[in-house]
Amino acid sequence: MAHPKHRHSKMRSATRRTHYKAEAPTLAVCSNCGALHIYHTVCGECGYYRGMVAVEQKAAV
Repeated sequence: MAHPKHRHSKMRSATRRTHYKAEAPTLAVCSNCGALHIYHTVCGECGYYRGMVAVEQKAAV
């Protein structure tokens, strides 16, 4: 385990952290309803995933 003799400056720590940033998730178009959803997830609008029903949706009253 490292045992630093001297304290790292704020600049050195900030330089290391420059690549830690939030990125927008990649979106896909649902083949069933055409809504946008995140890749590799079930469509929130219709409940389909890769052309099959994954989640049963409740009927709107």
